[in-house]
Amino acid sequence: MDVTIIGTGNMARGIGSRVLAGGHRLRVVGKDRERAEAVANDLREGGAKGDIATAVAGDPLGGDVVVLAVYYPDAREAVEQYRGRLAGKIVVDITNPVNESFDALVVPPEGSATQELSELAPDARMAKAFNTTFANTLLGGQVAGQPLDVFIAGDDPEAKDAVAALARDGGHNPIDAGSKRRARELEAVGLLHMIVQEPLGTGFASALKVLAQR
Repeated sequence: MDVTIIGTGNMARGIGSRVLAGGHRLRVVGKDRERAEAVANDLREGGAKGDIATAVAGDPLGGDVVVLAVYYPDAREAVEQYRGRLAGKIVVDITNPVNESFDALVVPPEGSATQELSELAPDARMAKAFNTTFANTLLGGQVAGQPLDVFIAGDDPEAKDAVAALARDGGHNPIDAGSKRRARELEAVGLLHMIVQEPLGTGFASALKVLAQR
C-alpha cells in the first residue's frame, strides 16, 4: 500500500517505522520540507528500509491510506485543508482529543474526535487506530516481548481491513473494536493510558494488551 502520513512528530516516526517494516511505501507530509525530510532521515538512520518520499502541506495528496499523525487541533486543520481530496480515501485518525492539562477530553461526551473529523470530511473513509499506542513502543515494535495491540474502530469494513493489514504487516496485533461509535471509548482509554504513566513510572513505554486464557 501507499501510505501518506500527515505530521512530523514522534507518532509520525513510530507509525512510519511500522509502515516500512511491513513493506509498504511511505510519504511524509510536513508543514515544511525540512521537517518532513528530518522524519525520513531519522527513519533511515533507525534502520528502516523501503521507499520514503516527502511533501509539504498543500501538495497533492496521494496514497491509499492517509494517517493523521498530529494533535487533534492540527488534525482538524489538515482535514479542512484537504477536505475535497480525502473523498474515497482511507483516513486513520490517531488522535486523543485532550485538553491543555492532559486530564480530560474536549469533545462532547457522546462524540469523539473521529466523529468530528468525519463530519468535516463526510466522504472520507475514516477509521480510529493507534491512539492507544505510544510512539517509542511503535518504534521498538513490541513491549516486554509482546506485539502491540492496535484497536480499530470504524464503519467501513474495507477501510478497517486495510488498517488491520498495515498493523499486522508491521508486526502488531490488530483488534476490531467495532463501529465508529466506539472511537469515543478508545479515546477515553487512550487518555487513561496517558494519565497512568506518571504513577506507574513507565515513561510512555507501556502498552495496553488484551490477554485471554484459551
